[in-house]
Amino acid sequence: MTPRAGAMRLACMFSSILLFGAAGLLLFISLQDPTELAPQQVPGIKFNIRPQQHRNDLPPGSSQDGDLKAPTERATRDLSSRAPRGLNLLVPDQPQPRVNRGARLRPRQRRRRLLIKKMPAAAAILTNSSASTFVQPAPRALDSYWVGLQRRQQERKRVMQEACAKYRASSSRRAVTPRHVSRIFVEDRHRVLYCEVPKAGCSNWKRVLMVLAGLASSTTDIQHNTVHYGSALKRLDTFDRQGILHRLSTYTKMLFVREPFERLVSAFRDKFEHPNSYYHPVFGKAILARYRANASREALRTGSGVRFPEFVQYLLDVHRPVGMDIHWDHVSRLCSPCLIDYDFVGKFESMEDDANFFLSLIHAPRNLTFPRFKDRHSQEARTTARITHQYFAQLSTLQRQRTYDFYYMDYLMFNYSKPFADLY
Repeated sequence: MTPRAGAMRLACMFSSILLFGAAGLLLFISLQDPTELAPQQVPGIKFNIRPQQHRNDLPPGSSQDGDLKAPTERATRDLSSRAPRGLNLLVPDQPQPRVNRGARLRPRQRRRRLLIKKMPAAAAILTNSSASTFVQPAPRALDSYWVGLQRRQQERKRVMQEACAKYRASSSRRAVTPRHVSRIFVEDRHRVLYCEVPKAGCSNWKRVLMVLAGLASSTTDIQHNTVHYGSALKRLDTFDRQGILHRLSTYTKMLFVREPFERLVSAFRDKFEHPNSYYHPVFGKAILARYRANASREALRTGSGVRFPEFVQYLLDVHRPVGMDIHWDHVSRLCSPCLIDYDFVGKFESMEDDANFFLSLIHAPRNLTFPRFKDRHSQEARTTARITHQYFAQLSTLQRQRTYDFYYMDYLMFNYSKPFADLY
C-alpha cells in the first residue's frame, strides 16, 4: 500500500468516526425530556413570578387568574377590620418554598408536567363571568365563621348552576340584551352590580350602594322616595353594549333572594293592605272587576280591599287582566341567573351575615354595615313564615300547589324547602 493510499484511508476512517459521533449526540439530545432542559411555562403565568396586578382591576389579595392567594398585609388588615365583633382573623406566616431547579424530577412529576403540557386550553370564557375580579379571602386566613360563609356561597352557586344546567341549558348560549340587565344597578367606585329583587331587602341595598358611591354619608339619611324614585343610581341598561359587557365581565355581581311564598305575602301586604295611589287603581280595580262577584261600586271605583285569594287568582290566570309586576315576578326572570354568572348569592333569611360578609369582600368602609330598619310601615310586623302560613291557609290545596308550581324554578335554584307538606 502506498503512503498516499494509507493517508486517504485514515482520513475516511476519521470522517466516519466524526459522523457517527455527531449522530449519537443528536440521538441523545432527542431522547432527553424537554422539561428537564427548560422550566415549564403555563400560558399567562410566568415561572415562579407572580402575575402583574393592576390597581384598578384587582383588589389586594386577589389574582388575575382567579386563584386564591394569601392576602397581602394590607388586605389582611382590611379583612380583620371588617370581621364581626369578637372575631379575630389570624394569618399564619407562609414562607415561600425554595425551588431547586437543578434537581431531577421524579418520574411521577415528569409525567404530571407532560400531562399539563398536553392539556388543551379552555375553549372560551363567558362574557358575564368575573371570577378573576371577585375578591375571595384565603380560607387559611379566616376562622371557621368566615370559612363557613364562604362555603355557603360555594354551595348556593353550585345548586343554582345545576338547576340552570338541567332546566335552562339553552339560556347560557343566548346573548345578553339590555332587557336582561334592566334590574341591575351599578356602583362604579367599588365595581359592584346589584340585581334588585323587590321585597328581599332591595331598598336598604340601594341605600348601601348610594353610600358606597359617595352620594350619602349614612344609610339613615336616605329617604324611601330618594331610593326608589331618584336617579342617583344608574341601571346597567343605560350603558351602551360595550359598557354593559365590560361591567358584566369585570365587576362583582350579586343578588339577594327570599323564600318565594314569603316574598309574595310581603308584596301583597305592602301594596294592597295599605293606601297606595298606584297599585289600587291599576291592579286592584282590575282584580276586583274580574274575580269578585257582586263587587260594590265603591270597591270598583277605588280598587281597595283586594283579598289574598283574589290576588292569587290574578297571579295564576294566564289571561290576567293586568300585567305582571316586579314585586311578585320570578327572580329567574328579574335577574336572569342562568344567563348572568353571579358572584354572590345572598338570602333575606340570613341577611345580616351575608350582607356584611359581602361588604367585607369588596373592602367597603369599616363603618358601613347593612341597615336593619324596616323601610315602610315600620310599626307593622315583618312578614315571617308564620304570617305567610296564615295567608296561604286561605287558599285551597290546589291553589297552593299551583302557586308553588308558579315559583318552582325559584324554589329549585335557591334551594328553598317546600313550605307545605302536601305539595309535590
